[in-house]
Amino acid sequence: MSTDDEPARLRIETAGPGSIAAQRIRDAYTGDVLPAEALLTPEKVSAAPGTSNLPPAVLCQGREEELAWLRSILSSRHEGAITQSGAVHGLGGIGKTTLALHYAHRYRGDYSLIWWINAASPDEIETSLTALTHTLVPSWAAEADRVAQVAWAMQWLAWHPGWLLVYDNVENPDDLTPYTGALHQGHHLATSRRTTGWPDNAPTLMLGNLDPDDATALLCRLVFKEALPTARQQADARSLVRELGYFPLAVKQAGAYLAQNRGISCDAYRRRLDSKLAKTAHGSDAERTLARIWSVTLHTLEQADPLAVELLYTAAWLAPDDIPHSLLTPPGTDPDDIAEAVGTLAAYSMVTDTGTTLSLHRMVQTVLRTPPHTGGSQSTRHPRGRDHAEQAALHHLTPPSDKDTPTEDQWDALTPHLVTLAATRPPEHHNPPLTNAYIAAGDRLHQQGHTARSISLFEATLAQYEQVLGDTHPDTLTSRNNLAYAYESAGDLGRAISLFEANLAQREQVLGDTHPDTLASRNNLAKAYESAGDLGRAISLFEANLAQAERVLGDTDPYTLTSRNNLAYAYKSAGDLGRATPLFEATLAQCEQVLGDTHPDTLTSRNNLASTYKSAGDLRRAVPLFEATLAQREQVLGDTHPDTLTSRNNLASAYWSAGDLGRAVPLFEATLAQREQVLGDTHPHTLASRHNLASTYKSAGDLGRAVPMFEANLAQCEQVLGDTHPDTLASRNNLAKAYESAGDLGRAVLLFEANLAQREQVLGDTHPDTLTSRNNLAIAYDTAGDLGRAVPLFEATLAQYEQVLGDTHPDTLTSRNNLASAYWSAGHLGRAVPLFEATLAQCEQVLGDTHPDTLTSRNNLASAYWSAGHLGRAVPLFEATLAQREQVLGDTHPDTLTSRNNLASARELVQSVQQLNPANSATKDGQQPSAETTERSV
Repeated sequence: MSTDDEPARLRIETAGPGSIAAQRIRDAYTGDVLPAEALLTPEKVSAAPGTSNLPPAVLCQGREEELAWLRSILSSRHEGAITQSGAVHGLGGIGKTTLALHYAHRYRGDYSLIWWINAASPDEIETSLTALTHTLVPSWAAEADRVAQVAWAMQWLAWHPGWLLVYDNVENPDDLTPYTGALHQGHHLATSRRTTGWPDNAPTLMLGNLDPDDATALLCRLVFKEALPTARQQADARSLVRELGYFPLAVKQAGAYLAQNRGISCDAYRRRLDSKLAKTAHGSDAERTLARIWSVTLHTLEQADPLAVELLYTAAWLAPDDIPHSLLTPPGTDPDDIAEAVGTLAAYSMVTDTGTTLSLHRMVQTVLRTPPHTGGSQSTRHPRGRDHAEQAALHHLTPPSDKDTPTEDQWDALTPHLVTLAATRPPEHHNPPLTNAYIAAGDRLHQQGHTARSISLFEATLAQYEQVLGDTHPDTLTSRNNLAYAYESAGDLGRAISLFEANLAQREQVLGDTHPDTLASRNNLAKAYESAGDLGRAISLFEANLAQAERVLGDTDPYTLTSRNNLAYAYKSAGDLGRATPLFEATLAQCEQVLGDTHPDTLTSRNNLASTYKSAGDLRRAVPLFEATLAQREQVLGDTHPDTLTSRNNLASAYWSAGDLGRAVPLFEATLAQREQVLGDTHPHTLASRHNLASTYKSAGDLGRAVPMFEANLAQCEQVLGDTHPDTLASRNNLAKAYESAGDLGRAVLLFEANLAQREQVLGDTHPDTLTSRNNLAIAYDTAGDLGRAVPLFEATLAQYEQVLGDTHPDTLTSRNNLASAYWSAGHLGRAVPLFEATLAQCEQVLGDTHPDTLTSRNNLASAYWSAGHLGRAVPLFEATLAQREQVLGDTHPDTLTSRNNLASARELVQSVQQLNPANSATKDGQQPSAETTERSV
């Protein structure tokens, strides 16, 4: 996951009025990071007794068995776990939130703090955590940015015991992993409509409808309050709840209506439900029931408070939670009228109101968004409330003065609602200003490193361009490119490649084979092939694209230089350093001549050449070039520019490769702190920095810091990128390696096995990352002494490497070395020694005589000779390896120290043998060196 290289991607393109684009991020959104003194405060800050943000208690009839189950799960040890968690799932409107809220209020005296979290998305979870920080340290939170506030809340929960977190309306159980996996001092309770996707060890409760007696009692309490209903009224109530299917939300909606209209009896209300209004019902059983109820309610409200009804239909098209009253207040409308209308809706249980924001039940939105079925064939072109919702969003983005622009806070508040509007766009609906807002919001998410979250925005934009401009208009093609890139960022390479391929074909047809936009499409498709591990098609396409750029634009056009850089990068990915290095050198020379020594693209080219030297094991040229590039970027771009941070990360990585952990660790630490400040805590580059620092701690033997950091980083990758994103899979692979280094082979093997299965499913059986997973699982089996599984897996992996990457690719050579090591471990020296010899010969030919992998191979062959009793061949090879490592890696590099130890042991053994029996050159005594097995992390 390190960001060693910087392929020059021509990616996000925009078109249309008011649109913006960025080929490479040049702007960063900055804010205050958590200061050192604040990092200590979570431990010292105490919550006042009874601290909570619980909504008011609501009526919960029955459910005693379910409450008892929750209490049992959360208050007793479950499968030996310290942290107790449980999930309540079921249909929308079944009463999950009511049950969780009732539990929280009933047992609130048993908790030091209770915090209610809107959990429909990772963003909403973070927003709820920032509210916790504002409650506990309001003065500091007022000055801190969002990332720091979330970090503070997490640290407080990590320090203090006895709290309860309630995650309401969880859409994706994986969104909870960063919290349930990292916070071990309290209880976690979730509600969700999802019945699957929960961890195997997480207790879940499937909530069903109320039983007839509880449903009847609930309706009577809502309608008659404290009064005792007559026998007839009870019978009518029982008939009504039977008609409602004992569905809790339907019972509450009916009860709220009858309480507001006391002159209507339960029996009369039931007859209304059976009237012609029922003919408009559609959808699932629950939706049909609720549609019938709301038809009655809305019919009454239309006459009593038309503004309330319009407000309800408007809110139905926005995100369900935290809709500001101000967003629903059209220009020229009295805010007091809006507040009164919201109060009316709350009285009828149609919304939940906090005084400044309101929320709707998701099933309410589903029904209100669906136009009634009238029996005709004409569709509703503009569903009710949709236009008002779009106008509200646009008005919210309109500054009071033409000189002003929307603030960051305004964008943060509105983005979830724009995403929802985009995701629910009716067919054949067109709103040009809103399309521009979608483009701006999508581009903003891209600049923040959250391109994957913009998919619905780009989908809506593309649909509208196709409708208005046609399928092959240049702006439509640009929009299709952006959507493909969003799919690629989300790890959905299947859809990304299909869309890139279609877009390229259309640009070739419409714009011509050599139009700049066509060249950009060809570049982007090649990059997608490369990401998918299809290096054969990627390189062919890059070569063709470069040839066309040279012919059309000239040899030194900036785009031609970009194409040359990308082809060199692909050669490097394919392990063909013989072609990559000269091409990078030529590209750098041309950049310096055409663009100047300190142009950003020249600095990128210099960085990439340094990375290639590093890959070739030529650290003597790589490190100074990284140092020079960093110094120039600091001077030209500034100390905290994203490209400067990339250079700092890469220099730290070079120090690490050189075994200079004394310089690598502080530089990685500083880079991570700066990326957290400039890019945010969950930006992909920040996640890469965190991974690299954890890897350095691991190399330094500091597993106490490495393992928790790997675990935290994986949790953040799962939250930000998704469970099967390639970077998440890489993070999971490297956590498994950390477990292996810590001696926890049980967890390591299980995680390697799970990761391999996921990579096979997501990336395919022969993707290079899949082969890496297979190699690392085989190593784990070998380490665990399970050679029966290790050797066949090494053999299969080598065969696939030879087929996919070729016989002499560096990864193939690594695989061959590892198989030889496994043969050695299994005692098959007859197979191990010839394979080590062949591998060394290929390393010398392909990588060069002093490449680190060549030196590893030479060391292993010497060790195999030793095991085979050929000390006469082992000692000279150890001597040669040590001399080369001292020259290439330095006198104190860990690998140099290993070589020195091996040579000393071999010489000591030779001397002992000669003293005991000068004629005997073989012995079983003495400590033999181990083979240096190479793991490939991604």
